[in-house]
Amino acid sequence: MRLTVLGSGTVAPTPDRTAAAHWIEAAEVRLLLDCGAGALHRAATFGIPWAQATHVAISHFHIDHWAELPHLLFALRWGTEPPRSEPLVVLGPRGLRARLALAAGAFEDWLVRPEYPLDIVELEPDRRYPLGDQVRLETHRTPHTASSLAYAVSDGRVRCVYTGDTGYSAALAQWASGCDLLLAECSLPDERAVERHLTPSRAGRLAREAGARRLVLTHFYPVFGDRDPAALAAEEFDGDIVAARDGDRFELSEV
Repeated sequence: MRLTVLGSGTVAPTPDRTAAAHWIEAAEVRLLLDCGAGALHRAATFGIPWAQATHVAISHFHIDHWAELPHLLFALRWGTEPPRSEPLVVLGPRGLRARLALAAGAFEDWLVRPEYPLDIVELEPDRRYPLGDQVRLETHRTPHTASSLAYAVSDGRVRCVYTGDTGYSAALAQWASGCDLLLAECSLPDERAVERHLTPSRAGRLAREAGARRLVLTHFYPVFGDRDPAALAAEEFDGDIVAARDGDRFELSEV
């Protein structure tokens, strides 16, 4: 399994970080975890085969996590050669269909009826969904919005957990227990903490309590400045920690 960070930033524009987007390749699955602004151009820059996406999973409906989904659906219809014929599965919390229907009112009906098979799937928390013969997606509710979900991707050998946006949650740490890689949001420094987001110390605590093998921090607001979130998180977690940059790649393998 391979993870590529396409966007390690937030809704606040910066020159070096685009909004939330992460690409996972596992067996036959090509999964885009969130689809914030800049995702497709970052994918092209980093040599990611975005046109081969098999699934998109939206963690919640804040604009910096799914605003570029219409762009992706449009690009898959008119921006590939030959034109796409393979199905695409778009997954997300309850309310996904209604929101896409509303968006189609602005962008036209191609958004929900492109010229390739499109399957829109609404997910419930604490369930498992097959993505392919070997790969499954697990869900867990997070304390961010009423419908926010964390995702775990497993191929039977390794497990990658993506928190999406979340506040600290002991239940989330338990659900992520033993993961090979914890991809955790780290929006704000500790002195600017808010209830619905993680800070370096909270992300470190989450990784420690989950017993994660590796912690990758993402989703940084510019307020961090030149400070290193990984060094701050290390006060709570003594494992491998990386503060992700757009374009970073991580291989997940068995011990």
